[in-house]
This record gives sequence, C-alpha cells and structure tokens, in this order.
Amino acid sequence: LFFLGYALFEIPSNLMLVRFGARKWIARIMITWGLLSAAMMFVATPMQFYVLRFLLGVAEAGFYPGVIFYFSSWFPPCHRSRAVSRFFIASPLASVAMGGMSGWLLALDGTGGLHGWQWLFLVQGLPTVLFGLVVLRYLPDGPATSAWLTPDEKAWIGTKLAREQARIGAPARHDVLGAFRNPRVLLLGAIGFLLIAVITTVILNAPLILQEATTLDTKSIGYLVALGGLLGAAAILVFGNHADRNGDRWGAAFRCGIVLAGAVLVMGLSPSPLLVCIAYLAFATVCFAIPMLTSSGWAEALHVRELAVGAAAINTISQIGAFLAPYGWGAAKDATGSFQLALIAFSIVALLMSALILLLRHRLQGRMVPIDAVPA
Repeated sequence: LFFLGYALFEIPSNLMLVRFGARKWIARIMITWGLLSAAMMFVATPMQFYVLRFLLGVAEAGFYPGVIFYFSSWFPPCHRSRAVSRFFIASPLASVAMGGMSGWLLALDGTGGLHGWQWLFLVQGLPTVLFGLVVLRYLPDGPATSAWLTPDEKAWIGTKLAREQARIGAPARHDVLGAFRNPRVLLLGAIGFLLIAVITTVILNAPLILQEATTLDTKSIGYLVALGGLLGAAAILVFGNHADRNGDRWGAAFRCGIVLAGAVLVMGLSPSPLLVCIAYLAFATVCFAIPMLTSSGWAEALHVRELAVGAAAINTISQIGAFLAPYGWGAAKDATGSFQLALIAFSIVALLMSALILLLRHRLQGRMVPIDAVPA
C-alpha cells in the first residue's frame, strides 16, 4: 500500500514542485511525512494501518525525483554524481543508525505509558517535521535566489548547465503522457524497475537469508547488516567521485550491476556460510551505489524541460518493481521452502538490468553532441 500511494502520486508531486518551488514543496513532503509517520503510533485497527501506510506513500511521493531534479539546477555533470552521492549516503547510514536505535527504542516499552513500537514511530517521525521547517526557512529554490553565491558564481553555473542542455539537444514532448512515450524515460524506468525490485526485496529479506544460510545469532546478523551499511556508504562516495572524474557514470553502474548479480547468485548457491556473508557484504557495498549513479545521470539523458515529469515517471515505473517483486519472492519461497530459487532468479534480473544500462550508455554516447561543438 505504501508503494502504491508512492507510485500514483510521483508525477503530480513533481509538477507541484515545479509550480510552488523546491523550498516549499520539499519542506511540505518532509513535514507531512513526519507527521503521518509519527501518527502510526496511534494505530489500533488493521484499517487504520492500511490507510496510514497508503497516506505515507502519498506524502513521500516526489521527494526522491524532486531532489534529483533540484540538484540538476545546481550542479553541472562534472559535479553531479558527487552531489547526489552526498544525498544518497543517508540511506545506508540510516540503516546503521536505526539498526542500533531500534532495539533501544523498543526497550522503552511502558515508558510514558507507550509501547516500544510507539516510541519507534514517534522518534523517527518528529525530527523529520523539525528538519522540514529548517528546509522551509533556509533552502533556496535555485542558484538565482541564493544569497550566498556571487553573481559570477551564478553565471558560471548557468553557463555550464546551458552547455549541457545544448549537448542533449531539443526536448521531446514533456507532458505526462509524452513522458511515458519517451524511449529514454521507458528505458530508464525499466532499469529502475529491475534494480529496485532486486534491491528492495533482498534488503528486506537479508536477515532471514543470512539466518537460513549461516549459524549466526540475531545480534551477529544485525552487526553484519550494519557493516554492510557502512561499506555501502563508503562505496557511494567512492563511485560518486570516480564517476565525476572520468565522466562515465553509466559504465560504473554497469560494473556495479555485475557485482550485484554475482553476489546475489553466490548467496543463493553457495553452501559455505562464510561465502554467503562475503557475498552479502558485496551486495550491500554496491546496491546503493547503482541507483546513485543512474539517477545522477537522468539529467544527462533528459532535457531540463523533460526532467521534472520524466524523473517522476522513471521513479513511478521503478516503484512498481518494489511493489510487485516481493510477491514473486514469496511465491518462490512458499513453493520451495528456501530462498535459493528466488535468489537465482533475482541474480538473472540483476544481469538483465546491467545489460539495459550498457544499452542506454551506448545510445547516450551516440546521441550526445560533442563538447567541442557546443559554444562556450
């Protein structure tokens, strides 16, 4: 239900971001999401749970593609992956932080008349509201409204971004229906669909996979997952810096995709608990780096006039993968009694995703106007 609400409202949310400005709309997303997340502590019936999960998806819709669109107005290609990597690093670090805090918060059971799970929702929701208010006060809508950039710095950003748009060429139709007919949007959406399907499903089931394949206790598995988060955070920074230096984020995403596919396959086939643990750490190292690299490349594939709707359309298609994949995973687990078949199937999905990245890389290289042909 969360992913359903999220996917349905991605495009309307990004259109509102363009209409009202990044500062107001990103703050709105954070404030409403934080309030609804904290409100989960009051759930008492299944229907209340279902409604709030759906509304959480509606509230969060547009945040990720909105931030990527926002970054595209600030950072030229030679800086963009580094900028997106600093945003993306929050995902693995959050898994480390909440992995450590969740047990402590659940242990507050009975404190203040609240259950531990109620403290969990309260503590994760309210800080988001407070930070949303900070965004509303301080975030500029773009370089032109920034008080801390000099006129020369604003002009430099504008010139660099204009040269990028000249290399991309004239935009296709950029209305909602046009976005879903744009071949580049559809190809990026297919990559996202396969990628998010694998990442989301394996991450959600990682403790169970490790428990089935090893003799580790729950605490040790928690430490292993936390270590994977730290490795993933480091990889995001490394690959972001590397992609900006060599200008080939799609090639880096392809190589990470091959590692991802191999790691998932080893997790499914290896009889060795040690190899399964190593494969999981390899998976955790690259799994967040791939969407960081691909999403920082959206602005290279789409003209700025296509990007707001296009980014939301890409993320909508991607989230459908997150919605559907767990059903296939669960069906395979129910049919076989283990995760082996599902992991093998998901390794094939990761390989297909890597092949599509390579195809997109080839098409973009053939389409881009040479930099020397663009006026400075």
